[in-house]
Amino acid sequence: MKMKKYFFLAVLAFGVMTAQAQIGKLLDKAKKDAKALSGQGDDNTGLGLKEALNKGVESAVAQLSIKDGFFGSPYKILIPEDAQKVINVVKKVPGFEDTETKLIAKMNEAAEIAVKKATPIFVDAIKGMTIKDASAILFGNKDAATRYLESSSRASLYAAFLPVIQASLDEVNARTYWKTVVDAYNKIPFQKKLNPQLDDHVNNKALDGLFSLIQVKEEGIRTDVGQRTSPLLQEVFGKLK
Repeated sequence: MKMKKYFFLAVLAFGVMTAQAQIGKLLDKAKKDAKALSGQGDDNTGLGLKEALNKGVESAVAQLSIKDGFFGSPYKILIPEDAQKVINVVKKVPGFEDTETKLIAKMNEAAEIAVKKATPIFVDAIKGMTIKDASAILFGNKDAATRYLESSSRASLYAAFLPVIQASLDEVNARTYWKTVVDAYNKIPFQKKLNPQLDDHVNNKALDGLFSLIQVKEEGIRTDVGQRTSPLLQEVFGKLK
């Protein structure tokens, strides 16, 4: 009888120990999940996302900064609305028939020059990503890293990018050419005087193109295992299974 009692107690103790071990594992998993969701995950998540963004920026800059990088892409910069009003009138004046074609070519060439010079600004913005940011981004939308980069840096990028855009426009004589066009327009009788600026338009469209292409690269790394070209990218984005 005593043997049965001891046997029963031993089985009971074993069952309790097993249950405790299982509960312990569940608690450990819950702690790890909570840690990740609260932004206290390991450093590799942040490093992996920074690598992904750096890779996206590097690829986008390389693609858009070559000759016809903007002009021959879906991100081609077109004439702003106010400028189009000027062109529609001026192109009827002898010597200005191909104003729109020339201006589009010059704006896109300016953007291609500027993109190449702006890379360090993007790199600095990426360095500012925290582990807390990274954890939320990794498990966020498929464009979460790009949107983080845009929301945290677009204003400062615009301010830093503008003089580069202006210098680039000047490199291809776009602003001088545009002044000639506007002056010709404003001399036409009965026309409301206009002076639309190219700087802001080209700046914003160049940034739009960069962020759009970075988003494409991010989505590729998230969804295509073949684009995770380093062990770190494989480890971090492998968590999305």
